[in-house]
This record gives sequence, C-alpha cells and structure tokens, in this order.
Amino acid sequence: MSSVSSKQGSRFGALGVYAVIYLAFIYIPVMFLPLFSFNDSIFIAFPLKGFTLEWYRQLANSEGMLDALYNSIKLGCVVSVLATLLGTFAAKAVTRYRIPGRGPVITFIMLPLVIPGIIMGIALLVIANMSGVGLSLFTIGLGHLMVSTPFAMLVMVSRLEGFDKNLEEASKDLGDNPWATFRRVTFPLALPGIVASLLLSFTISFDEFILAFFLAGTETTLPVYIWGQLRFPTQLPTVLALGACILMISFVVVTFAEWYRRRGVQLKTNSGV
Repeated sequence: MSSVSSKQGSRFGALGVYAVIYLAFIYIPVMFLPLFSFNDSIFIAFPLKGFTLEWYRQLANSEGMLDALYNSIKLGCVVSVLATLLGTFAAKAVTRYRIPGRGPVITFIMLPLVIPGIIMGIALLVIANMSGVGLSLFTIGLGHLMVSTPFAMLVMVSRLEGFDKNLEEASKDLGDNPWATFRRVTFPLALPGIVASLLLSFTISFDEFILAFFLAGTETTLPVYIWGQLRFPTQLPTVLALGACILMISFVVVTFAEWYRRRGVQLKTNSGV
C-alpha cells in the first residue's frame, strides 16, 4: 500500500515539475513584454537603461497604429458576432435535427480548420480579384468569418449537447413556439457557450495575420501594421508598449470569461442539467 502511494506521489511530483516548466516556458517570455516597454532604450537587451513612459506617450500619438488597432477591434467585434450566430444556428441544426448528409455537411464547415492559411489567403485573393471586389476590411472580414465560424460551431455543439433536450420538449408541450423555446430555454442555458464563442472568435480575428496580409487594402489590421513596423528599430518600443496594454486587457477579459464559465457550470450543476 505504501509503495503504491509512493508511486502516485512521485508521479504527481513529476507532473507538477513538468507543469511548472511548461508554464514558465510559455509565460516568462511574455512577461518581458511589459518590462521592456518601460525601458529607456530602443534596444531590447539587458541591463535596462532606466524607467520611462516615453513609449506610451508615443503610442498615444501614433495615429497609424491606433487606426490599425481600431480596425482590428471593429473587425473582431463584427466577425465574432456573425461567427457566433452562424455557429449557434449550425450547432442547433446538427444537435437537434436529423439532417441528410450530416457528416459531409459538418466536414465541409470544418474544412477551413485544416486548409493552410496561406493557401486560403491566395484563393480568397484570386476570388476577390476575379469578382472585382476591392481589397478592404470587408474582404478581411469575410476571410476571418470563414476561419472563425468552425471554431464557434465546435464551442456551441459542445454546449448544446451538454444539457437535457427534454427541457426544450417540455417548453413546447407547455405551448411555446420554437422561437419562444429558444429564447426562454435554449439561449439562457447556452449563454456561457455563446460568451466563450464570442471571445474565441474575437481573438482569432484580432490575432490573424496571413489572411489579413493577402486581403488588406489601404486599411490594415494591427498584426499587418506591426509586421511592417518591425523593420524600423525605433518603432519597436512603441509596439512593445501596445503589446503590454493588450496583454493586460487580455488578462482581465480571460479572467472574467473563466469566472463566467465557472458560474455557468455551477448553475448547470445546481439546476441538475
């Protein structure tokens, strides 16, 4: 008995060491981002030259970077809403109804997940040129929507399959039409999944570079703008300052999302769903 306990203890100890090393490998480099954003030097190297807020001041006055940031936020919001709507409807269809050719339909929707981004970017660029559609945020948004919708659908499928379908049947038996059933029963139970889908789709659109690189016109997104600025060493500290701001905002958003997810799981457990 003691030998089994010792083996389990050594196993958990090894897993703990691995987890610490893994988290350190991922997050320690990220922590250098805000550190160097306060460094009084354009060079990213130790030792630090001093403390300064100059790069944040330059960030506030950088119209090009702020415009690109605004474009990415605007695009991410629109794409996340549309992708979540499409993903929710698709997930409800495949989980609640018998669709002929269900397997091929799901496979077709999931194809953007396995197609290399550079291939999809070139294909969409060719289609845009052949159709005469000018490259703009609209074309970038279409590309991001194609990539985000499968992720949104996967999130919503896992959520809609996670509660009792009899609740919807009971709502219909009590006289509610399909829309009222969705609004009163399905939507509240699926809300944590919807929030997760919105956040995931926004993150995918906000971070995406390859499609935006091929489909951007005169208006660029933030990743494309940052890639162009990395050629100029004097612009790097401003990019680090922006990255530090995004990092802090992302931490707050992810913390809220995790709290909301746990709250949804707790409500689901308490309600017996």
